[in-house]
Amino acid sequence: MQRKSFGNMQCPIARSLERVGEWWSILILRDAFYGLTRFDEFQKSLDIAPNMLTRRLNALVEEGLLERHLYCEKPPRHEYLLTPRGRDFRPVLLALLTWGNKHFAPEGESVVLLDASSGDKVEPVLYDVARGQPINEKQYLIGAGPAAGLAMQERIARKQGK
Repeated sequence: MQRKSFGNMQCPIARSLERVGEWWSILILRDAFYGLTRFDEFQKSLDIAPNMLTRRLNALVEEGLLERHLYCEKPPRHEYLLTPRGRDFRPVLLALLTWGNKHFAPEGESVVLLDASSGDKVEPVLYDVARGQPINEKQYLIGAGPAAGLAMQERIARKQGK
């Protein structure tokens, strides 16, 4: 399969987009979180061409976000289940949902996040568990990690004004 490669790019955002940046892939993952598992369910939900859906499902399996399981032998039929790596994408989807509702829903919110017990609407935030507080721009910054190369260290230092 051909996909755009970011080469030796160390940026975790670039590496993540390399795996799920194609918008059909993100919508397939969204539908998998809604409980869809079968090719025809994804196709009906997304109104996507079969060849495109096949490519996207294969890519998500290849990247370890979905697992393919045979559920019918004659004819062979598969279902696609989220892997632990795929389930770890859920906070990204919730962040996109929140951002989209805030900035791109002039008609109002069509999908909201609800508390499972009370049914109350909730607003997800990125949270620093160690310090017990939400992460915001003023208190937190991006730093070079232990595996950062020189180019990454320089790019981050420029952003921090060093």
